[in-house]
Amino acid sequence: MVKRRKTYWVGFDLGGTKMMATVFSGSFKVLGSAKAKTPVNDGAKAVLARIRETILEALQEAKVPAQALAGIGVGCPGVLDLDEGVILEAPNLGWKRVPLRRLLAGWFHCRVVLANDVDAGTYGEYRFGAGRGARTLLGVFPGTGIGGGCVYAGKLLRGKTGSAMEIGHIPIREHGRLCGCGKRGCLEALAGRLAISAEVAQAAFRGEAPYVSANAGSDLKKLKSGLLAKAIKAGDAAVERIVRDAMHLLGRAIGGVVNLLAPDVVVLGGGLVEAMPRLALEEVKAGVKETAMASFLPPLKIREADLGDEATTLGAAALAADDAER
Repeated sequence: MVKRRKTYWVGFDLGGTKMMATVFSGSFKVLGSAKAKTPVNDGAKAVLARIRETILEALQEAKVPAQALAGIGVGCPGVLDLDEGVILEAPNLGWKRVPLRRLLAGWFHCRVVLANDVDAGTYGEYRFGAGRGARTLLGVFPGTGIGGGCVYAGKLLRGKTGSAMEIGHIPIREHGRLCGCGKRGCLEALAGRLAISAEVAQAAFRGEAPYVSANAGSDLKKLKSGLLAKAIKAGDAAVERIVRDAMHLLGRAIGGVVNLLAPDVVVLGGGLVEAMPRLALEEVKAGVKETAMASFLPPLKIREADLGDEATTLGAAALAADDAER
């Protein structure tokens, strides 16, 4: 009698500074994982080689042969053609038109699914985290930028060939600050961590944020979420005001999305929320209450994400498994 082969999945989180591969059982139990730095400065071939090595290392730790792998799901940054499995452009990686699905399928001889990294994280929270049981889940992840994803009635909301829910690029202020996307007045340009850090640096320069002045000065590279949280705890009132204003503005934008999609759960994740969850949730909830229609508020739950760094790998693996069932 031939023993039936087990089903294993790999979830892969590809970032501009680091990458992580996790091997899951058919019930999505973690069997092994591996992390590595992303060698962006060494070119696309070096990054691709590191991706392959990291997956092999995770399989080795899990004691799962590559031949037993049913599929790989990858959460990727940048602009993707999801149908073709091509990363069209990923500025943080320096990539253009990289056929990642074809390459991975050739190396591991299994099904490969690509997804936007925020979409994968949102789906992970929907399946296994703070969004379990939701009909419609909106995931919002404020960090350096502001990413968003939406699971609508069990399926990721997406365009014909690419992802959707670019909440960070909702226009908020006419003739506002220049955003990384090239437009002006986007939510991300006003409430993303880079915008927050720029205001905090100015406050430090004016002598209004003594903790920041002593520990980071006006160096934007040092003004990360953890330091901002420490500054608030140390009593830098200007920093708290800046962060609260940004989170309140984020909440007002989320309220507009609530009016469009009527989610029953909003999950907040990302570095800023992880560093100061109570403050972030308090201000976001207040902002949502100001702009969402009253009829949408009673069933709405706004929660902190549960899964942290594991959200993307779990969501990507689950998307690969879903694709196999179609």
